[in-house]
Amino acid sequence: MSTDSSDLFGALFETPPATRTVPVLVPLPAPRPYSYAVPEGMAVEPGSVVQVPLGPRQVIGVVWDGGEDGVDPKKLRPISHVFDCPPLNKEMRDFIDWVSAYTLSPPGLVARMALRAPNAFEPEPMVEGLRFIGGEPERMTPARARVLERASDGVSWTRTGLAHAAGVSTSVVDGLISQGIFETIFLPPPPVVAKPDSDFAASRLAGPQKDAAEDILGEVRNGAFAVSLIDGVTGSGKTEVYFEAIAETLRRGKQVLILLPEIALTASFLERFQDRFGAKPAEWHSDLAPRIREKVWRQAVTGEVRVVAGARSALFLPFEDLGLIIVDEEHDPAYKQEDRVYYNARDMAVVRARIGDFPIVLVSATPSVESQVNGQSGRYTTIHLPTRFGDAALPDLHLVDMRRHAPERGGFLSPVLIRAIGKTIEKKEQALLFLNRRGYAPLTLCRVCGHRFQCPQCSSWLVEHRFRSQLQCHQCGYTERTPEACPECGTLDHLVACGPGVERIAEEVERHFPDARTIVLSSDITGGVKRLRLELDAIAKGEADIVIGTQLVAKGHNFPLMTLVGIVDADLGLANGDPRAAERTFQLLSQVTGRAGRTGLKSHGLLQTYQPQHPVMQAIVSGDAGAFYEREITERERAILPPFGRLASIIVSAETRQDAESHARGIRSSAPQVSGISVLGPAEAPLAIVRGRHRFRLLVHGRRNSDMQAFLKTMLAQAPKERGSVQVQLDIDPQSFL
Repeated sequence: MSTDSSDLFGALFETPPATRTVPVLVPLPAPRPYSYAVPEGMAVEPGSVVQVPLGPRQVIGVVWDGGEDGVDPKKLRPISHVFDCPPLNKEMRDFIDWVSAYTLSPPGLVARMALRAPNAFEPEPMVEGLRFIGGEPERMTPARARVLERASDGVSWTRTGLAHAAGVSTSVVDGLISQGIFETIFLPPPPVVAKPDSDFAASRLAGPQKDAAEDILGEVRNGAFAVSLIDGVTGSGKTEVYFEAIAETLRRGKQVLILLPEIALTASFLERFQDRFGAKPAEWHSDLAPRIREKVWRQAVTGEVRVVAGARSALFLPFEDLGLIIVDEEHDPAYKQEDRVYYNARDMAVVRARIGDFPIVLVSATPSVESQVNGQSGRYTTIHLPTRFGDAALPDLHLVDMRRHAPERGGFLSPVLIRAIGKTIEKKEQALLFLNRRGYAPLTLCRVCGHRFQCPQCSSWLVEHRFRSQLQCHQCGYTERTPEACPECGTLDHLVACGPGVERIAEEVERHFPDARTIVLSSDITGGVKRLRLELDAIAKGEADIVIGTQLVAKGHNFPLMTLVGIVDADLGLANGDPRAAERTFQLLSQVTGRAGRTGLKSHGLLQTYQPQHPVMQAIVSGDAGAFYEREITERERAILPPFGRLASIIVSAETRQDAESHARGIRSSAPQVSGISVLGPAEAPLAIVRGRHRFRLLVHGRRNSDMQAFLKTMLAQAPKERGSVQVQLDIDPQSFL
């Protein structure tokens, strides 16, 4: 980063006199832009990325909208540097302002999400290259001949690229350079990905898929804001349908953003995209190397990158000319960010499309209740795909009543499920066992004194991970070695694991099927994302007989040989006070069972449950999603819960319980009296302590037309100031109630 030359040489180089002032938004928790002076001769405009002094340091900011504030420029500190980078356009600045106003977050923190690649603000350096200028070498060799043959077509090459293409070492190329056969030139930096070709492969759509694509293409050709919801069963060809919308957008010269809940795990999606368009999209997620992230950011803002597939943070990439957003698996809770700025990427994607006046497509086999209601009311255009693509049929689903078919002592798999696994393996097909619980066991206790292993920093039990011989807290990440003796009473070999995790299910499977090839898929797998991608690829190739996994396996993967899906604990998601518990259980289990039979093989699913009469279980096995959604929507409407009402959560945390509780009560007493809005709490959070901080929650409940933001602004303005260790976090439209 550059600094003013006067910092180095004192008064030798004076700062040019300032001529005007501009507001600059810095990526810090600043409530408003700060005013800075513009030195004479410096050109800035709204959206320009600049470097400014803030206290003793230099920070990056964005020149914001608004005129001069009347302050004498001589009294303000000047802008230090303007980056050679295209400015953030008006659409992006309006989007940042809107997200800030809706989430009641400082605009500086929202702008920070758009400036997450500081080394990308300056142009990439040119690449040294070679151009063939003619002539013959003093001595011709077969290696030199191959180099000259490659280079004689007039194309410029890099030194290593030419050597690789000709199949020779770089020393051969160096010898020809020394003899004047090539001249050195400078080439523009290579693109991070090749440009996709909208006509690379022909569309493979048929029947309902073709009709659905035509409906979406109509919106894309119109070019104005419109929301389409593709509601199709698993394997119905939803991806192929929205590929046609992408192709049409590329033909129109616009950029495309595809949001995926687990981009780091969707190698199969990237391959499908390449098969259709001849090149992969640029990726954007936290597992990318910083250098690649910088290139993607730079080339998105300059328009070189045409398609980006990314996690929720990709929504804040400042595209040059965005013309379409796809939100795949729009129901997925992973779209909700709960750090610094609390926002739902699905909802904010709709806002960005509205501000930019271009279409957006939401895609899911199990849409959220909110999207279903918007579809019924006409806000969204619903496109339904009722059948699987080609000859594939949906799996036959059955409930296993665990009260009648109890597992053997110490086991968790019913005899019915074990028999089904055995038959599947005999047919050389694959079985998937799903349990949304990592590790070996969720609780470890001492059989003698009853001591339970609890996290020292959180109010949660330590989960045993037997593969790693560790006890781990899944809230804060605290780990300790699994002890041999109880730390409370000192008794050896009397620790007992309670409940199952995927590792324990794998142990039971190995006991019943010792010769079967088993793979365990979990987010804490050793080797991270690369290992997961290899494992998923191995499953797709048929190199595993039994797959045991957490919710990772529900993310749209295609396993051709998968014909049996067994849900180990189907009731798990229903055992909490989350108002969305039924909806999420239905979505998760429907997605998991949808992994079976996608290539036409006869398939079935077994759901182990202690509540076979529960409406969620009945809805899944009957396949009557419409009846489930109708019932869920009716209940939400009766209780005035989203989307028929509004919720906001206030989480107060402090180092002591007393500080957290007293501050929460102070906020509660500051609530204005407004018709249609009520404040519930404060109450101790279900997770009362996280990372050593005590937590209290308030829930603000209002009607659909309530001005929730104005109410919360007034409430927090009148509340006691945060002192000491107290922190207040506001969450509009909360997804988690822990």
